[in-house]
Amino acid sequence: MEEKKFDPYQFIGFILIALILTWMLYRNGPDEKAAPAQANTEQVVTTKSTPEVVQVSDSILQQQKVVAFGDLGNLFVPKTIDNIKITTDNFSVEIDSKGGQIALFQLDEFENYEDAPIRLIDQSNADFNIMLTTLDGRIMNTREMYFSPSLSDLGDSYQLVMKANISKSQYIAFEYNFPKKGYLHTIKLKTEGMQRILNSATPPKLDWKTNTFRNSISIDYENRYTEFTFGYEEDRVDYLSLSAEDKETREGIRWISYRQHFFSAILIPDAPIPSASLTSINLASDESLDEKFTKSFETTYPLPLVSGNLNTNLTFYLGPTDYKTLQNLDGDLETSIPMGWGIFGWINKFIFLPLFEFLSSFLSYGIAIIVMTLIVRLAMSPVTYKSYVSQIKMKLLRPDIEVINGKFKDDAVKRQQETMSLYSRAGANPMSGCIPALIQLPVFYALFSFFPVAFVLRDKSFLWADDLSSYDSVLELGFNIPFYGDHVSLFPILASIAIFFYTQMTTGQQTMPQQPGMPNMKIIMYLMPLMMLFFFNNYASGLSLYYFVSNLLTIILMLVIKNFIIDDNKIHAKIEENKKKPKKSGGFTERLQKAMEQAEKQKKAGRK
Repeated sequence: MEEKKFDPYQFIGFILIALILTWMLYRNGPDEKAAPAQANTEQVVTTKSTPEVVQVSDSILQQQKVVAFGDLGNLFVPKTIDNIKITTDNFSVEIDSKGGQIALFQLDEFENYEDAPIRLIDQSNADFNIMLTTLDGRIMNTREMYFSPSLSDLGDSYQLVMKANISKSQYIAFEYNFPKKGYLHTIKLKTEGMQRILNSATPPKLDWKTNTFRNSISIDYENRYTEFTFGYEEDRVDYLSLSAEDKETREGIRWISYRQHFFSAILIPDAPIPSASLTSINLASDESLDEKFTKSFETTYPLPLVSGNLNTNLTFYLGPTDYKTLQNLDGDLETSIPMGWGIFGWINKFIFLPLFEFLSSFLSYGIAIIVMTLIVRLAMSPVTYKSYVSQIKMKLLRPDIEVINGKFKDDAVKRQQETMSLYSRAGANPMSGCIPALIQLPVFYALFSFFPVAFVLRDKSFLWADDLSSYDSVLELGFNIPFYGDHVSLFPILASIAIFFYTQMTTGQQTMPQQPGMPNMKIIMYLMPLMMLFFFNNYASGLSLYYFVSNLLTIILMLVIKNFIIDDNKIHAKIEENKKKPKKSGGFTERLQKAMEQAEKQKKAGRK
């Protein structure tokens, strides 16, 4: 089962959709700053005699370690070994002898907004450390140790053993295995002969930290979908806060995902983690970082000792946040992608995702969006037809409603009774337009969730849009407009224009007068295009393209229905014929009228 915490950006989008649907219903019916990355080669020391900062050299630090740890100090003696470089079909990786950890992990087949290869790890943004505690209470960090490499080509993979030796029979090792195809790799964390050194009462602690790089032209938009996600218990998924600092301690964790919108670093332990400390910090607004990072993620948890030694296997996925790619791996890693909750997620997973994959297999991605929009609108055309017929009926009944309102203007109960009687005899239901509008809600919201996380749209161009997963800027303003941005996107403008004309077509069908004290719905309806213009200016152009085409097709469908399918004269004649029929008794209408009469009697009795 998937659990989702409050997402302010999706909530705003949901409100926008809800307002659109409210309009349809109405016309149819009654931080903290992140700590800087820990330096590898220097330390700041302040003395009492002077306020100046003194830089202590790395060699002095290593000598201090040797003195402090005695024989264990050999682990901290520098080795002049170049980074070990490995290249596979999908990525390039470099491992540093200091710390034995990955110093560079680069996805060569993908590029960021500056046309540089996607880097998930380098020495400026990541740290992978094992903290070991000795029997006498001393703490050793693997990030400060020096390892010696041993690289082997196993045919379908590369095996790299990074070993930090105390003696021939005592060492700490990181055993890497990098398959030549795919985005998975494994690390075996191992110690040998350390049972008389390590304190079993204070188990080793793993600390994995990453500051996620900015890869998209819009850091704010990318940051909305950069999220700390984790699977726990048997099938549950949870998330840390998107917009603020969030720290939690959780149990039974099956996997941990540092999702960077379209790229992810996922840790899969060999056994569920009993308890881990999880942290997410928003860095996008930190001006001192020059918009280099979006968020800072950190995971800390203890590692078990077996017979006094460490022996733990970890699997990492570092690659694209693509639903099908993750789905093909063991586990439920694809649930780290926010496809929408409840029925919205089901619609995306079983309808829109397969449909779009099929269409994009032989069409360009922009054309695939247009064709999918056409299919969706045609599938919804019966709903559009029913909604429009309801509008026509209500419009034709407007003169009769006005007569009733004037005749019983001082008797609300009688006015309502006569109005409902007219609806019943004419065969018109003021609520008949509500159900069609509600049916469209899952479709609207599902697609609102689908396009921003569709990896296949990344770097795919269409017309003037260079990247359908980002905004389609046609003019850089040179200054920032609050809530709008520093550029002008064309697809949101076209979508807003289409909504405006659709509003013009439908406001003429309005039947209900303005109620005292209620907001002017016509003003709200005309605000919809403006709201869409502002809200979608920084969103994925693929989503704006969909809404533009969808509204354009809706206008065309309504014109076809009005001019070639619906005959207003026949509908009017049918209504007049139904009005002559005797009033039906019983049913929901009569019960509702009686309830209103009873309420009015109680109201009058209370005044006496």
